[in-house]
Amino acid sequence: MMKGTNILVVEDENIVALSIKNKLESLGYSVPSTASSGEEAITKADLFYPDLVLMDIMLRGDMDGIEAANEIRTKFDIPVIFLTAYTDDNTLEKAKVAEPYGYISKPFKEQDLKSNIEIALHRHEKEIRLK
Repeated sequence: MMKGTNILVVEDENIVALSIKNKLESLGYSVPSTASSGEEAITKADLFYPDLVLMDIMLRGDMDGIEAANEIRTKFDIPVIFLTAYTDDNTLEKAKVAEPYGYISKPFKEQDLKSNIEIALHRHEKEIRLK
């Protein structure tokens, strides 16, 4: 695991966001901030420049997680993993457009979270080296 890895958690349910933050910190990651809307996610990605974004797909506000993830990838080249309760084909097809580095369904196992994060970080680091 990369020491000092910062992860932005985007989740509109406060209690769920806190639970994810605690799980991530117990796994050794840092969570500098959480966001509850797509717009806030973009602002905080710009502010904190995290190593990775864990993004819920269904968010309050005008922008869903897919749009926010697309914007974050395009503007900041930060990898995004979707963490969502929506696993239907329609949502999955829409999510592919944002080129996520992972797609984890809720409820999730801590180990699934960790392995997805580590693979995403490794893949992103490799892509940066190839540029």
